[in-house]
Parts: sequence; structure tokens; C-alpha cells
Amino acid sequence: MEKAFMEAMNFRHACKAFDETKKVSDDNIKYILEAGRKSPSSFGQEGWKFLVITNEELKAKLRPYCWNQVQITSCSYLVVILVALDNLKPDSKVPAKRFSRRELPKEKIDAYVELYANHLKITGVLDSDRTLYAWGARQTYIALANMMTAAAVKGIDSCPIEGFDKYEVEKVLSLDTKEYQVSAILPLGYRINPQSTQMRLPFEEVVEFIK
Repeated sequence: MEKAFMEAMNFRHACKAFDETKKVSDDNIKYILEAGRKSPSSFGQEGWKFLVITNEELKAKLRPYCWNQVQITSCSYLVVILVALDNLKPDSKVPAKRFSRRELPKEKIDAYVELYANHLKITGVLDSDRTLYAWGARQTYIALANMMTAAAVKGIDSCPIEGFDKYEVEKVLSLDTKEYQVSAILPLGYRINPQSTQMRLPFEEVVEFIK
């Protein structure tokens, strides 16, 4: 198990071009998306949504607003990760529904909602939609990372992308930005070129043990 995980970590890299003749299977894309769906989130709110795009015309429309990166159109699947902005707001009633899944007494659910709302107020998350988006986007990156690792386990390549014109991408996708906003984009497929050398800082430079 440990060896398989580290092999996946060594395999994964930011794939810059995909082989357009190779397609990710239905089973494998579901496996990858399940890794995202099952990812942890703050307060268990799961404030995200995954748009899975295979439509070639739509990918072509998005590409100019994603710095014209070839991954957008050469990938097998294009996953657009959204922050479910409105669902994260305490007064939307969605947080209460999320807490209710554990079949707790009403007073306990109310206490969790109050704790959640107070935390977001104290930390400034509820100051504006902009600050709420920033907090929600941090949650989506957990799902993003898990999907990339799940893909690598299956020998599937990926490339995390945040180089895009957010406003224009949201326009192309006809998103109601009061409800959903784009956090990151994840192309998935099979590499067409050899993997580049993985460069990372030395362990000793990154890790400090405090005794």
C-alpha cells in the first residue's frame, strides 16, 4: 500500500500535453471523482461542485480564457472545480442540512450551526463574497489534490490549472456567480511526452521537527 502511494506521487506531474487518441474509461473517471467527493472539508460542509466536461466545442471556447493552454482541449476529461458559494452561507439553511445528516437532536444541530456561523464571522470569512470564496476555494484544493493522486494511482495524468480568466470562464459556463464560482481546473488524460524531471526542495529544507 505504501509503495503504491509513493509510486503514484512520483508518477504525478503537471502534464502539459495529453494524447488525444487515448480516453480515460468511465470506471476510472468515476474513481477519480469519488476521491474528490469523499475528500474532507471544514465543518464537513462539502462546499464544492465538479463540472465534468467532454464537449469538445465547450473546451475550445474555454481555452482562450485559460491562457490558451493546450491541456484544455487535448485532455480526455476537463474537470472544473467550483466553490458552492451560497451553500456555505449559514443563513442559506444548507449548513444545517449538512449537520442534520448525523441525525442529531435539533438543539445539537442548532449549536453546530451557531458555532459554524460564529467561526466564519470571527475569522472574517463572512465579510464579503470575496472572502467567502477565498475560504471555500481552500477547501476545494483538498479535493483537487486527492483527485490528482487518485488519477496517478490509475496511471492517469493531470495538471492543476489556476491560470485562467475567472470572469470569462464563468461567463462561458453560464454560471450564476452568486451560487457558484470557479476555483480551479483539472484536465485529465494520458501524457503524450515523457515525464519531466520532478524537482522538489530537499526534505531537510522543508521539514522541521520540534521536540
